Amino acid sequence: MVDRRQFIAATLGLSAAAVSGLPAGAAGMTYDEAIRSSRAPLRAAPRDRELVRCATLAANSHNTQPWIFSAHGNEIAIAPDFKRRCPAVDPDDHHLFVSLGCAAENLCLAASALGWRANSVFDGERIVIALEEASPAAAALADAIPVRQCTRAAFDGRPAAPEILHQLENACREPGVAAMLMTDRPAIKKVTDYVLEGNSAQMRDRAFMRELVSWMRFNEADALATMDGLFSRVSGNPSLPAWVARPLLRLFFTEDGENKKYRDQLDSSAGVVVLAADRSDKAHWIAVGRACQRFGLQATALGLKYSFVNQPVEVAALKPQFATSLGLAERRPDIVMRFGAGPDLPKSLRRPPEQVMQF
Repeated sequence: MVDRRQFIAATLGLSAAAVSGLPAGAAGMTYDEAIRSSRAPLRAAPRDRELVRCATLAANSHNTQPWIFSAHGNEIAIAPDFKRRCPAVDPDDHHLFVSLGCAAENLCLAASALGWRANSVFDGERIVIALEEASPAAAALADAIPVRQCTRAAFDGRPAAPEILHQLENACREPGVAAMLMTDRPAIKKVTDYVLEGNSAQMRDRAFMRELVSWMRFNEADALATMDGLFSRVSGNPSLPAWVARPLLRLFFTEDGENKKYRDQLDSSAGVVVLAADRSDKAHWIAVGRACQRFGLQATALGLKYSFVNQPVEVAALKPQFATSLGLAERRPDIVMRFGAGPDLPKSLRRPPEQVMQF
């Protein structure tokens, strides 16, 4: 059977190399070399650079990497980079501050593995992490930092064992944050309905679509040029020259097609988890990010995959209905994730520490 990539190549008269996108160098590196560099196992030195590198491997919306790090003595601060905000999908910067919490969790786990106790506070503007010498603490979650990824693919449909679910639920424990873990099919079906409704609303929203497409990277060269964004192969799509991919996007990236994809992905998942904070403010959004990141790392350590299905919390008109369906009353549902056993996909790039640190 001819796959989509072969069909496009044959139709347009392109060579296989042109369709797949030839690897280009970021500082002389191929895409795979850049991945190996950013996702290398944690090293002891240089300490601050290594901790920041691990922090940047955290989950973040659209892979915008909206953070700025600074290091002075035994203190590392994480500040928001508002130039990388996404006003269409994240008008109140909720996801941005959740992303900062994810980065802080990675940094603290990596610090502990290197023999530093990390004490973090949010001062209203930044997360400030003070490091104190301690005994190194080996941990499966720290080991999972370079491996974790969001896997936008169908899973194998197998249920997770009770002890696995218990570990996933424990990973989400964070003061001021509640986790609702759902594995029964009617509950997952209800979440699926909200995901599809939210996806349809977003795909009909021109501002949302313009913003999303602006963060898409259609081939290795485009991804390496920025070291950020949503690279097509990470989602299981072919790598194409941008001049080919952009005109074809409206043919393949459709509301019906995306809804079918999300339905299949949720139907194949072992479960869904929703995180909700006690209050809707920056400090609690950061707390949600820390719980969210631990969930992803714990899933990875257990050999599972996961990905975000945040449409119900991103569409303003849908969010109160979704909260009511979950019994949250006035509380805001913050993050929605699905999980299960699934395939490995290419990993996304991250900017090197030198590009995200202020000296």
